[in-house]
Amino acid sequence: MPSAPGELDRPPPRHVAIIMDGNGRWASARHMPRIMGHRAGVAAVRNVVRAAGDIGLEYLTLYSFSSENWKRPRTEINDLMGLLRFYLRDDLEELHRNGVQIRVIGAKSQLEGDIVDLIEHAQKRTQDNTKLKLIVAFNYGGQDEIVEAARRIAEDAAAGKIAPADVTRDLFASYLATAGIPDPEIVIRTSGEQRLSNFLIWQSAYSEFVFTDTLWPDFGRAELIAAIREFQGRDRRFGGLTPAAGGRT
Repeated sequence: MPSAPGELDRPPPRHVAIIMDGNGRWASARHMPRIMGHRAGVAAVRNVVRAAGDIGLEYLTLYSFSSENWKRPRTEINDLMGLLRFYLRDDLEELHRNGVQIRVIGAKSQLEGDIVDLIEHAQKRTQDNTKLKLIVAFNYGGQDEIVEAARRIAEDAAAGKIAPADVTRDLFASYLATAGIPDPEIVIRTSGEQRLSNFLIWQSAYSEFVFTDTLWPDFGRAELIAAIREFQGRDRRFGGLTPAAGGRT
């Protein structure tokens, strides 16, 4: 029997990553200031995190602020920092009650001290939760992450802790900010744009991509399930062939 609308026919992937895009366009279409779009985007985060827990995702990564976003006007940056403070303060206990473990990846050096304290408190408060691992990529850039991992490997090699021959893909991955987190099976980007924008470059090597025209503030449970269904209908071969593929290349 077909599943009802809003349900999945099969178990979901373990890890879904989302590039949350379109807050500004959502606000502009409604003749509102951009901050209103970002506020609506926070509401969408709440809805999607709840939905992810409901449908049984193990990992959900959200790209909330890239290392390139510092180029935006200072007023918008301040608004975004304020919304991060708001989310970590006001939503933490609900996330904790719902078994969500929070992990924030990205450079902390440019963040104000109180934000770093809020991040550390949220991570410590939820560290033993196991229902859903929520990874927030904030002040994050994939290229910077790879360079930082290479730098740390070089330092350890120079210190004699590892030999050049020890450097494998698995060892390299253990130096990334996402160490211990499985690579995402699916990367979703909202708003119609079709690029990674420096997000999880290493980790998404074999991810499936789903691009949707839906702006992030309008993205919710139904859109998440639709994206997962699209993913589940694809033939993932990882460079090989499946039995049904015959001689296809």
